[in-house]
Amino acid sequence: MAVTLEEAPWLGWILVKALMRFAFMVANNLVAIPSYICYVIILQPLRVLDSKQFWYIEGIMYKWLLGMVASWGWYAGYTVMEWGEDIKAISKDEAMMLVNHQATGDVCTLMMCLQDKGLVVAQMMWLMDHIFKYTNFGIVSLIHGDFFIRQGRSYRDQQLLLLKKHLESNYRSRDRKWIVLFPEGGFLRKRRETSQAFARKNNLPFLTHVTLPRFGATKIILSALVARQENGSPAGGDAKELESKSKGLQWIIDTTIAYPKAEPIDIQTWILGYRKPTVTHVHYRIFPIKDVPLETDDDLSNWLYQRFIEKEDLLSHFYETGSETPDSADVVVQQVKLPLGRPASRIRAPAGTLAAPLLIQLPADAPRKQQMT
Repeated sequence: MAVTLEEAPWLGWILVKALMRFAFMVANNLVAIPSYICYVIILQPLRVLDSKQFWYIEGIMYKWLLGMVASWGWYAGYTVMEWGEDIKAISKDEAMMLVNHQATGDVCTLMMCLQDKGLVVAQMMWLMDHIFKYTNFGIVSLIHGDFFIRQGRSYRDQQLLLLKKHLESNYRSRDRKWIVLFPEGGFLRKRRETSQAFARKNNLPFLTHVTLPRFGATKIILSALVARQENGSPAGGDAKELESKSKGLQWIIDTTIAYPKAEPIDIQTWILGYRKPTVTHVHYRIFPIKDVPLETDDDLSNWLYQRFIEKEDLLSHFYETGSETPDSADVVVQQVKLPLGRPASRIRAPAGTLAAPLLIQLPADAPRKQQMT
C-alpha cells in the first residue's frame, strides 16, 4: 500500500521511536540480566546455608526483571483491565493458572497483571515452549526453575515424565506457590485448524476463539502438587521437609485474555511499540481444588473442556459487543498496579456484566484421551 505525503512524517516517527525503544531494550538486557546472574553467583554460599532465603532473594530479583519487561508495554500504552474474581486474595496460597494462548504477548500481559499480587511473581513457575530457552531471557528462566516443554507427539510422553521430575525437584524446594500453564499447547492461529478437525471427527464443540485443551500437563501438575490425605496426613509431592508444611495446590485460576478486535499483541509489538495504545482485558475465575474432579481422567478432562467452552462464550461475546461478559451478576474490576510503583487509573465497568457459569454437556461418548495426552 502506497504511503501518502501526509502519512510519511507519522510513519517516520513510528520507525524512529521503534528504533529508540529497541536500543533501550538492548541496554536494559545488557545491564539487568548479567547483574541478576552475578548476584545469583555471589549468593551461592547462602544457598548452601539457607536455601529458603536464597530463593526468596532470587525471586525478588526475578520479579524485578519481569517488572522491567512489563514496563516496556506500559510505556507504549499497552495497559490491562482485569475482570472477575480477586486473585490477590489467594496470593499466599498455592494455585495453578489455566490461560488461553494467542501470541507471545500473552506472557508479557500476565507479567503486567501479576506485579501487584504480592510475591506471586517471585514465587511463580512458568511452563513455556522450549524455544524460549534460547532467548536472552532463557538463562534467567533456567536459574529460576521454569520448565521448558518441547511440543510434538513424538516428545509427549518423555516431556510429561520430565515435567513430573522437575516439579518434584524444584517446586516446593524453591518455595514456589503459583504455576502458569497454557493447556492449548500452542498459539491459537497454529492449533485452531487441527483442533477444529479433531472436534468435527469426535463430535466435540467447535471452537473458534480458543482450541480444545490438552490434558497431559494438567494431570501431571495436579497429581504432583495436590496434597493427598493418607491416615489424616498430607502425602505426595516433594520428598522434603517443606512438603510436610504445605497444604498443597488449593486453587485453579481460570484466566482468559481478550484483545480488542481479536488482534493479539506479540513480543515484537511489545518491544517496538508500533501499534497504537490498547487495553487488553483479562478475566479470572477461581475454582477451589476440592471442586475439581480428580477421580478419573474422563472426569478431569470433561471439567477442563468445560472451562474452554466457557472461554469461547466469553470471548465471542466480548468480540461482538465490547462488553466483557454476557450474563447479569456483580463485577469486580481489579486495579492493575504497573511496574515502578505507578498504579493505573481505575476504570469502572458497567454493572451486570459478569457471566454465570455456562454449562454445556459434552457428548457422553466423546473420546478425550487422544486429544489430551
